[in-house]
Amino acid sequence: MGSYGGLWGYGEVQCKAYDSLLALPASTQATRALMLLGAILGPLALAAALPGLQCTQCGGDDPRKKGRLAGAGGALFLLAGLAALIACSWYAHRVISDFYSPAIPVNLKYELGPALFVGWGGSALLLLGGAALLCSCGRGAGSGKGRYPRVNAAPRKTGTGSATDYV
Repeated sequence: MGSYGGLWGYGEVQCKAYDSLLALPASTQATRALMLLGAILGPLALAAALPGLQCTQCGGDDPRKKGRLAGAGGALFLLAGLAALIACSWYAHRVISDFYSPAIPVNLKYELGPALFVGWGGSALLLLGGAALLCSCGRGAGSGKGRYPRVNAAPRKTGTGSATDYV
């Protein structure tokens, strides 16, 4: 008889749902809460970042406002990625600790499954995207601080305009 265990359910051959959320271990409850937080923050970050992109028309023409929206979206992406990363790593730590524990019977030991690797990959993408948005939100035409000084007029000619003036 085979058994399985995961973040959302445990069972043997047939799924067995817990009758109460309070019957779950505290670490499983916290891990679920972190994953739900990441799943909620992800679409919120997308909704905040899209109007802040320079290629979109919604959100107005003010570059400062667009930069702030993009920065807020980047920060929310970072928080979503961090919540998912903590949840996946915490659950993986629990699986590994239980695997090497001599007190747990062999038939109740689990291994790392593909869902954890997908979670780690997704959280890495969220962290990279959030960092990219945060790094790029301050740059742009509206920041007022360019790398080179603005030149208002062309330089004046000092000579008569003949070919000998350039030599």
